Amino acid sequence: MNTIEWTPQLRFAVALALGFLVGLEREGAKVDKKTMVFGGVRTHPMIAMFGFGCAWLSQIGVAFILPAGLAAMIALTSLSYSAKIRAERFGSTTEFSAILTFVAGALALLVDIWAAMAVGVLNAILLSEKSSLETWVERLDRAEFLATLKFLLVTLIVLPVLPNQSYTRYELNPTHIWEIVILVSTIGFVGYFLSKRLGDRVGLWLSGLLGGVVSSTAVTVAVGRAAQTDPSRGRNALQAAILASSVMYLRILVLIAVVGPQFLPYIWWKCAILAASGVVLALLTPRNDPSDGSHIAPPLHNPFEITPAVLFAAVFVILMVVTSVVKSTLGNSGLIGLGAVVGVSDIDPFILSLARPGDTPFGVAVPAMIVAMMSNTIAKGAYFGFLVRGERKETAWRFLLWAAIHIPLVLMP
Repeated sequence: MNTIEWTPQLRFAVALALGFLVGLEREGAKVDKKTMVFGGVRTHPMIAMFGFGCAWLSQIGVAFILPAGLAAMIALTSLSYSAKIRAERFGSTTEFSAILTFVAGALALLVDIWAAMAVGVLNAILLSEKSSLETWVERLDRAEFLATLKFLLVTLIVLPVLPNQSYTRYELNPTHIWEIVILVSTIGFVGYFLSKRLGDRVGLWLSGLLGGVVSSTAVTVAVGRAAQTDPSRGRNALQAAILASSVMYLRILVLIAVVGPQFLPYIWWKCAILAASGVVLALLTPRNDPSDGSHIAPPLHNPFEITPAVLFAAVFVILMVVTSVVKSTLGNSGLIGLGAVVGVSDIDPFILSLARPGDTPFGVAVPAMIVAMMSNTIAKGAYFGFLVRGERKETAWRFLLWAAIHIPLVLMP
C-alpha cells in the first residue's frame, strides 16, 4: 500500500485544518459563554498560517523569522491576558491555545506530520473538555494521585539510575530487583483501583476477587474483621476470602510468566487447578441474605507507596540470600522446608526469588513454590477462623481440603 507523500501543499492544508479546528471550538465557547474570547473561527486559521509561513521563511534562509514570529504571538496574547486581568476575568487557556496553534502551524512544515496533528488535536480536545476535566479533578482522590506520582517516581526516575550489574556472590542486581518490585506493585495497584472504584457497587464476593489481585491475605483479614463486627455476614465474608485466595494463584502465575517463563510448562496447570478448586469451594459456601449490607468493599491499603515498595525489595533480597544459603547448606530439598516457613507471610518474594534465572532445578523449585502456596492457604484459613468464631467449622474443612489438594501437586513432576 502506497503511503501519503506529505508535500508542502498537503502540509499547508493540515496546518489550516488544525487552525479551523481550534477556531471552531473557540467560536463555540464564545457563543456559549456570551463573552469575548481571544480568537475564533477566522483568527486561529490565520495564526496557523502565520506559523506555517514563518517556518517556510526560516527554511529558505530567514532564520530569525520563526523565533520572531513566536515572540510576536506571545506579545499579542500577553496584551489580551492583561486586558482580561483588568476586566477581572481570569484564566490563560485561550491565550496559550493561540500560541499552540502557531506552533502546530510551524510543525506542520518542519517535522513529521503526526506531531503537528497531535498538538492541534490535543489543543482542541483540552479546550472542549474543560467541564469534564474539572469534574474529574473534583472527584480525584488526593491519596491516589500522590500514589500515582510515586509510581512515576520509582519507574521513570529511580529505575533508570540504578546500576544494572550483579553484586556479591548472590548475584544481587539492583535493576532486576527494582523491576520485580515495580511489577508486583503495578499488578496490585491495578487491583486496588478496580476494587476502590467498583467495590462499593458490587457484592463482597466480587470485592474479594478484585482485592485478591492486591493481597489475598489483606482481604482475608479485612473481611474477617468485618464479619467479626457483624456475624450475620460471616458466610459472605468466608466466600470473599476464598475467592481472594483463588486469585492469588493466578496473580502468582502472571508474575512467574514475566520473571521466569521457563517455569510455566511445569506450574501453570497446577496453579489453574488450585484456583479452580478455590472457586468451587467458594461456590459451595452458602451466602447470607444479600440485604445485610455485604456490598461494602473490604478496605485495602494502597500497594504503591514508597515504604511498602522498599520493604518488599528488602524482603526479596533477604529471601534471595536465604534461599542461596539453604541450597548450599541443606541442598535443594531444604527449599521445600523454607517454602513451608515463608508461607505464613507474603509468599511473592520467595516465589519470585525461585523463579528468577538461576541454577535451581524445576523439580525442586516448583514443589517449593506449591508448598509455599499451601502454607499460605493454611495460614489464611487460620487468620479467618480466629477472627470469625461462628464460621470456624466451615472455614476449617474448606481450607484444609484446599490445602490437601496441594499435596499431590507437590509430588507430581
